[in-house]
Amino acid sequence: MKPTNSHFARYGATIFDTMSRLAREKQAINLGQGLPEGGEPADIVARAAEALTGRSNQYPPMLGLPELRQAVARHDRDFYGLDLDWQRETMVTSGGTEALAAALLALIEPGDEIVVFEPLYDSYLPIIERAGGVPRVVRLQPPDWRIPAAALEAAFGPRTKLVLFNSPMNPTAKLFDEADLALIARLMTQHDCYAICDEVYEHLVFDGARHVPLITLPGMRARTVRIGSAGKTFSLTGWKVGYISACPALIDQIVRAHQFLVFTTPPNLQIAVAYGLSKEPEYFADFARGMQAKRDLLVAGLERAGFAVAPCAGTYFVNVEVASVGFDGDDVAFCRDIIERAGVAAIPVSAFYASEPETRFVRFCFAKPEPMLDEAMARLHRRFGRN
Repeated sequence: MKPTNSHFARYGATIFDTMSRLAREKQAINLGQGLPEGGEPADIVARAAEALTGRSNQYPPMLGLPELRQAVARHDRDFYGLDLDWQRETMVTSGGTEALAAALLALIEPGDEIVVFEPLYDSYLPIIERAGGVPRVVRLQPPDWRIPAAALEAAFGPRTKLVLFNSPMNPTAKLFDEADLALIARLMTQHDCYAICDEVYEHLVFDGARHVPLITLPGMRARTVRIGSAGKTFSLTGWKVGYISACPALIDQIVRAHQFLVFTTPPNLQIAVAYGLSKEPEYFADFARGMQAKRDLLVAGLERAGFAVAPCAGTYFVNVEVASVGFDGDDVAFCRDIIERAGVAAIPVSAFYASEPETRFVRFCFAKPEPMLDEAMARLHRRFGRN
């Protein structure tokens, strides 16, 4: 038999599937995969159910239903001051990952160089490489994950096509601040390139900080693709509804790739997400406050168990150093240990590296009901001999 595609074959199963499968087998509490359990808004779910029986179930427009695209434009205006033409500068995708794939496939030519930050979300490199791009990886160091300015400048060159980054950032929980964005914007202008900004955690920013999209900086409107996600904003990850904001020249190219990936997204879910995005700003502020409270609960429990916890400015993940509780092994061994001996699942941060992985940290998800977090912490306390 002739071999199948070697590019994707070498990746195998994701670490998320592996750890979630082990968690199910051992009936462990799953704080690994980013599943925001218990946070699904009942009114948004009800709106989707109503639309399923009360509206058309045929193909919606390829760019998305007008009501959702209008809601995306209003949302970006209300939160970030962007004045978007919803007809020419917004589109709907089947989740954030499809948005990434469509944007990368549309913008990359074989041999183009793509600047990315490591650790990085696991779908970035497979898509970049399949599109013919050459990743230029800039490594961020724990626990503060600051951008090394000299290394970033060295990563840009005459073949740089774009920079791809996630803010707030999974798995580091870093929020790119205005100094970070100004540095990126300067290099983009200097090297005449684009940015794809994965901003799916935009409403999960804590401690009074503010998420600033790169697209709002001077000169960045024509160079930036901004990606949002209803899955993260409304804790409805299974819906796979994403959206892109970008200038017409970029949207026109991205939709050409989108049409051959999924073509469109379920109309009832688009209707419900449009309803959700039209909520008052206080709704989103309450969402962030509630998730920050869960972060604080988990961090306090981890610290009582003896863990050194890295800063968490956003997302719904925190990272801990495994050696801080006396564990003599790497992050993968630690994750297997706590599934087997504590009944708690986490994700090894080494899974987010392309080479020479950082093996000292594991990631826990706190987007869970508080009783689940309390029980998980109690189990970890017992495992590591803490009261």
